[in-house]
Parts: sequence; structure tokens; C-alpha cells
Amino acid sequence: MKILAVEDDAVSRAVLRQALRKLGHEVIEVQNGEEAWKRLEKEPVRVVVSDWAMPHMDGLELCRKIRANVGAEYTYFILLTARDATGENQQAAADAGVDDFLTKPLNFDELWNRLRVAERILRYATQVRQLEEMMPICSYCKKIRDDQNYWQQIEGYINERTGSEFSHSVCPDCYQRVVIPEIEKLKAPSQ
Repeated sequence: MKILAVEDDAVSRAVLRQALRKLGHEVIEVQNGEEAWKRLEKEPVRVVVSDWAMPHMDGLELCRKIRANVGAEYTYFILLTARDATGENQQAAADAGVDDFLTKPLNFDELWNRLRVAERILRYATQVRQLEEMMPICSYCKKIRDDQNYWQQIEGYINERTGSEFSHSVCPDCYQRVVIPEIEKLKAPSQ
């Protein structure tokens, strides 16, 4: 798994890098939250292990920015800190959207455990996203069922979600199959 390691202290970053590599992960390293955010904008990474206290942008601010990025795939965020795991610190982390909280010094077994949970959560998040992206569509009239169980025309459904506008036309196959027979019916003398 590709993991973004965010740590301003060079020694701590090296320890984190070695632990993640020893666990078989690909590691991308940055020195602070600002660098991490720039990197994530270029190349989404599904797991971030970040220090809390850093210059330019701390771990909580980075996590808030990631959580505010609506529409992106879910990113599992592990906060690594020298701060005590007090209820107040854990609540601040949870309020920022942090998934997991590890205290320094880094415990290899705890990191291994947290990353196994991350893999499971991300697998489930991907499955949920795929299910949400499926559109129930009537095979006869082509209406789509929305989240409130209301069936509406596909044009309205897509317009509400994307702002796309539609113009209508007739494809050559439908022109031959539907339009010409209708014109012929209109031309035929009524009996």
C-alpha cells in the first residue's frame, strides 16, 4: 500500500519510513502538512501517517483539508504524536477527522495493527463508493431512481448532480426504426 508519511523531524521521519517499508509499504515522505497537501493534490494517497505538531500546517489542519475534499476517495488518516493520549487530545483529533491516534515513540506492532485496520476500512469504503455510483435505471423507460426512491427522467437526474444540460435529437437507428414508421402512419389514408 502507498502511504504518505508526514513528519518534520528528520530522525522521526526516518524511523517511520523504515517501519513502513519493513511492513512492506511504499512510502512517500514530506516534511509538513503544507507539502503533504500539495503532494495529495497531485497524487492521491489512501493512507496518511502524520505528525501532529509541524510548521506551516499541522496534522489536524491537514486532516481537516483532506476531509473537506468532497468527492475524493476516502483517505485513512493516522495521527502520530508525542502528546499524551488524553481524552482532550483524542477528541481534538477525532473532531478533525482523524481515524487513528498513535503516540510516540512509534510502536511497530501498534502501527502494523492500525495499518491492517486501514486496509480493511479502505476496501469497504471502495465497495460502498462503487455501490453508490451504481444508478438504478428502468430498462423500459430509462428513468432513474434517486436517493428518495423517486423515479425521474435521466436528464433531470444528471442535471441535478452535475449541472449538465441536454439537447435532444434522434439517432439514425431510431430515425429508421421509429420516426419513419410514424411518418408513414400519418401519411396512410385513414380507414
